[in-house]
Amino acid sequence: MRQHPISPVTEPMQYRAIGVVRGCYVPADPEQLTRGLIRTADGTEIEAVVLGRLLTLMRRHLDLATPHLWVVYPRSREENQLHLQMVGVWEPSTLASATDSEATEQEATSGAATDAIDADQLPEGDDYFSIRGELIFTRPETGDLVIKVRQQPRPDGNRPVPFKLQLRGEIPLEHLRHFVALDLRRQGQQIAVERFEVIGPVAERGNRGGKARRPGGDKGGPAKPKGHGRAVTRQGR
Repeated sequence: MRQHPISPVTEPMQYRAIGVVRGCYVPADPEQLTRGLIRTADGTEIEAVVLGRLLTLMRRHLDLATPHLWVVYPRSREENQLHLQMVGVWEPSTLASATDSEATEQEATSGAATDAIDADQLPEGDDYFSIRGELIFTRPETGDLVIKVRQQPRPDGNRPVPFKLQLRGEIPLEHLRHFVALDLRRQGQQIAVERFEVIGPVAERGNRGGKARRPGGDKGGPAKPKGHGRAVTRQGR
């Protein structure tokens, strides 16, 4: 079992968007735990849904009246509003005490590795996110960023549509259309960059007409995502 809920990177251009958020999960319906919100210590209420085996773990082994460190996938549904897909919980002190086989399986899913209380804390701290993808929008003077994240093909061969994350941080325009690795921290309903690394340019993909995409869009500037004004064509600082 892993010593950390976020797996190590295995490829230089490995896409991902994952993080941890500590808070109390409040279901919209006490009888149906799949939808609700995470209420954090700073009073932020973040819309959330529960995925996969975490649902069984929550029902059998977790006290939802107390805060937990949830493993989540971030999404941007609306501007300035974070949405989280809950896929696990990092709480070795609780999960390691489970004795039935189903709970043991859930330990592995959630990354529990030891029954030590100290193991409930991560080196990166609470509200840490790791996001890796293509920088498709940046406005350094306002701190607006958009990262495109591609997902792995499903077992049936279908390829999920890439999704875009609206973030906060300053990355120079020269890195537009490059693959970047970001360490971030949640601030209220937003995720802000603490550190970034530019991995390299992203190969262009041809459109349906067979012509390669122009990196700068129609007027030589970055593409304009939904909810943002036109991107500047010079660094503001």
